[in-house]
Amino acid sequence: MSLFKARDWWSTVLGEKEEFDQGCLCVADVDNSGSGQDKIIVGSYMGYLRIFNPRPVKPGDEIQPEDLLLEVQLREPILQVEVGKFVSGTEGLHLAVLHCRKLCVYAVSGTLGNVEHGNQYQIKLMYEHNLQRTACNMTYGPFGGVKGRDLICIQSMDGMLMLFEQESYAFGRFLPGFLLPGPLTYSSRTDSFITVSSCRQVESYKYQVLAFATDADERQETEQQKLSSGKRVAVDWVLNIGEQALDIRVVSFNQAVSSVFVLGERNFFCLKDNGQIRFMKKLDYSPSCFIPYCSVKEGTINTLVGNHSKMLNVYQDITLKWATQLPHIPVSVKVANLQDLKGVIVTLTDDGHLQCSYLGTDPSLFQAPRVDSREINYEEFEAEMKELQKIIKEATKTQDILPKSEKHRDLIVTAEVSPDLDAESQAIDSEVKAEAVPSVTVKITIQSRVTAQKPNLAVCVQAPLAVTCDQFVFDDLEPDSSETVVLSVFLKGNCSPSELEGNCMVSYNIPTELNPEGIPKVAQCNFRLPLRLVCSPAQPSKAANHKITIDTNKPPISFLTIFPDFVDPSEDDQANVLGFQFLTGSKTTLLASKTSQRYRIQSDQLEDLWLITRELTLRLEEHFKKQNCKDFACTFSGSIPLQEYFELIDRHFELRLNAEKFQELLSERAVQFRAIERRLLTRFKDKTPAPLQHLDTLLEGTFREVIALADAAEENQANVFQAFTKLKSATHLMIMLISLWQKLSTDQVAVLEATFLPLAEDTPELGWEETVDAAISYLLRTCLSKSSKEQALTLSSQLRMPKDTSRLKKNITLFCDRLAKGGRLSLSTDSATQQATVMPGLSEDAAEQAEKP
Repeated sequence: MSLFKARDWWSTVLGEKEEFDQGCLCVADVDNSGSGQDKIIVGSYMGYLRIFNPRPVKPGDEIQPEDLLLEVQLREPILQVEVGKFVSGTEGLHLAVLHCRKLCVYAVSGTLGNVEHGNQYQIKLMYEHNLQRTACNMTYGPFGGVKGRDLICIQSMDGMLMLFEQESYAFGRFLPGFLLPGPLTYSSRTDSFITVSSCRQVESYKYQVLAFATDADERQETEQQKLSSGKRVAVDWVLNIGEQALDIRVVSFNQAVSSVFVLGERNFFCLKDNGQIRFMKKLDYSPSCFIPYCSVKEGTINTLVGNHSKMLNVYQDITLKWATQLPHIPVSVKVANLQDLKGVIVTLTDDGHLQCSYLGTDPSLFQAPRVDSREINYEEFEAEMKELQKIIKEATKTQDILPKSEKHRDLIVTAEVSPDLDAESQAIDSEVKAEAVPSVTVKITIQSRVTAQKPNLAVCVQAPLAVTCDQFVFDDLEPDSSETVVLSVFLKGNCSPSELEGNCMVSYNIPTELNPEGIPKVAQCNFRLPLRLVCSPAQPSKAANHKITIDTNKPPISFLTIFPDFVDPSEDDQANVLGFQFLTGSKTTLLASKTSQRYRIQSDQLEDLWLITRELTLRLEEHFKKQNCKDFACTFSGSIPLQEYFELIDRHFELRLNAEKFQELLSERAVQFRAIERRLLTRFKDKTPAPLQHLDTLLEGTFREVIALADAAEENQANVFQAFTKLKSATHLMIMLISLWQKLSTDQVAVLEATFLPLAEDTPELGWEETVDAAISYLLRTCLSKSSKEQALTLSSQLRMPKDTSRLKKNITLFCDRLAKGGRLSLSTDSATQQATVMPGLSEDAAEQAEKP
C-alpha cells in the first residue's frame, strides 16, 4: 500500500449507468442550517438531483441511509448546479439547476423528525426561466456591484450570454467571433466575465460594456447596419494561451492577491486581473479537473489538480507539495467542511463514483501470518460440509416466507354462502325501517394440514352490513383436522352498501425446530353476498331522474335466465323489464332492449344504480362464460354524469364542515361549563356563604347546550357516514363507467380505484376530498401531463381539508378530459404522447374552462 494514497473518509456510487461532468458537483450549506457544515449537491445527465450530508462513524464506512438527504428526478439532464443568493428579498442560499432549455432555482429545507433518522428534506421551486437557446454552462455573482444578492449568466451553445436578475430576464449579448463555447467565470473584483474562446485565447468582457451594448434579440444582419446601430460588444483584454482550456477559476483570498486560474490541456496558468501572466506551470500529464483553495503561507495559493492517471497533485503556486493516488479518474473536485473536518477533498467521476477523502501517510501495518503446514483431513471436511448443507436445507424448507400454491398451503380457509335467504332472519339491532330485514348464512371451513397454534378467525364486511359474530377463537388444530363455523350477514345501517363482498382471515402460528413458539402466518379468502340481501323484486317504474345505458356485443338475454331469483317464471312481461326495491326505500328499474344490444338502468338516486349495474355485468359475464363465449364485452358510450356526482361530493363535504362547526361549539361550551364549575366550587368552599348569583341556572343551561350539541354532532356523524357510503357507491359507478368508456386494462382500473377510493372510511383527520384531490393532481402531473412544465411542479406534502370543492371538481373534470384525449393511466413517471380524441358528453368549452388555473 502506498503511503501517498488518498484516505477514503466516505464514498458511494450514484445510480446505475448515469453520466456526470464538471458542473455536476457543488458543495455548500444549501439548506441554510447555519452549522458551517457543507452539503454535497450532485446532478446527473439522467436528471437525478442528490444532496448528501456524509456522517461516517469512522473513516471508510459505507454510506448510511440518513447520509442521503434528498434524491429527486427532474426529468431533464442537469448540466450544472450552483448555490448562491438567487432569490430576491432574502440573503439565504438557494440552489440553481441548469438544464438544456431551462434554469430552475429551488429552496432546500429540512423538517426535523421524531426519530433518529426521521429528518425530511424537500425542494421547493422558487422560479424558473425557459431558455430560447440551448445552454452550455453558467456562472453567478454580484454583477454590477449589487449587494446581498447574486445574478446568473448563462452561456448558450451559439455564443450568447443571457443574464438574469434573479426572477427576471435582464438582457442577452452575443460574443464576437464565437465558434464553440468554453469555460466561463465571473470576477467580482473587476466586474467582468472571463472565458476562453475557440481561438485559444482568454478573453475578458466588462459587465457594463455588455449592459450598454446592442441587444442580441435586436441584432441587425448586415455589416453596415451593425456599424450604425448602438454599441458593439468590445473585449476588455485578451491573452493567447495557445491551447484549449478545461476550466477557469477566479480566486481572491485575504492573504493573496486576486488571480485568474486557467487549466489548459498541457499547462496551468495564473493571471492577474488585467490579463498579465503571474506564473505558469507546464504539466507532464493530461489534467482532468482542478480547484484553487486557500494556502497557509501568505502570498501563495494552493491548487488541487486531478489527472487521467488517477492522481491528485497539490501545488503551492508552481511547486508540487503533495501527490496522492485516487481510485478513479475525477472530472470534478471540490474542497468542503464536513462534520467538523475542514478541508475534505470531494471528487466525482464521470460514471458516478463520489468520494470524500483526506491526505495522510498512515502506513499499512498488516503482516501476513505464518502458514501452518499441517495435513488436511479431507474426509472430516466433507462430513462437516454435508452437515452444514443439511442444516441449510432444513432451515430453508421450514422457514420459507414466500407464498405457496393452493395445493401446498399449510392452512386453507373457505367460505360458502347459502343460495337462499334464511327462513328466519337473524338480523339484530338493525336500523332499517323495512318490515323485514333478511339475512343470509355463511359457512366458513378451516382445514389444516399441519399443527396450527392459536388459530383466530376474523370475518369482516363493510358497513352498513354486519355479521352476527365477527371473531372466533379455536383450540390448536392437529394435522389433517378442520373446524367449521356458521354465521349470518344482514343489513344493519339505514342505507345501501357500496359493496356486497366479505373477507375471512385466519391468523395462526406454525412451530418449527428453531422456533417452538411458532412462526406467525395468515390465510384468507373472500366471499360474495347475494343481491337479495339488500333488495327485493318490485314493480318497475317508467320515470326516473338518472339513467345509464350499457352496450354489449351480444344479443340481450332474458331476465328469466340471468335473474331467476328476482323474476316470477309465470309472468312473461318480466323478461325485458325488472324492478328492484331496496330495503332503504328507493327503487331501481332494469330494462333490456328488444331491438338493440343494450341494457338501461334507471333510478331516482345516482348511487342506487351501482349495485344493479355491477350485478348485471357480473351475471352477464358468468352467463356467457358458461356458454364458452370468450369475446363478450360491455361498453359505455353515454355521457359521464359528472354534475350529479359533484352534488354527492358537495353534500358529503357540507356535512364534514358541519362536523367541524359542532366540534368548535362543543369545545367552547365545554370551556364555559368548566369555568362555571370552578366558580361554583369556590363559592361552596368559602367559609362565609355568598349568594350564587344565578350561577346554578347558568350551569344547568350550559349543560343542556352541551347535551344538545353532542346529540346534534352525533346525528351529523351518522349523516356523514351515510353520505360517504352513497359517495362510495357513486364512485364505484364512475370507475366502472370510465373503464367501460375508455376500455381500460386491469392495471389501469387498479390505478383508477386507488385514485378515487383511497380510504375505507372517512375520518376527521383525513377525508376523502383532500386525499382524492392529491391523487388526481399527481396523475395530472405525471402520466396525464401535457408538458414538462406541469411535471416540474411540486405537490404539497401535507393533506389539509380544503375550503371548498371547486378545485377537486375542476381536477376531476380535467382528469376525464385528459383520458378522453388519449391519456393512459400508469404509475410510471414517463408521460406518454397524448392522442386528441373528444370525450362524449363533455364539451370542449367545459374542458378548456377546467384547464384554466
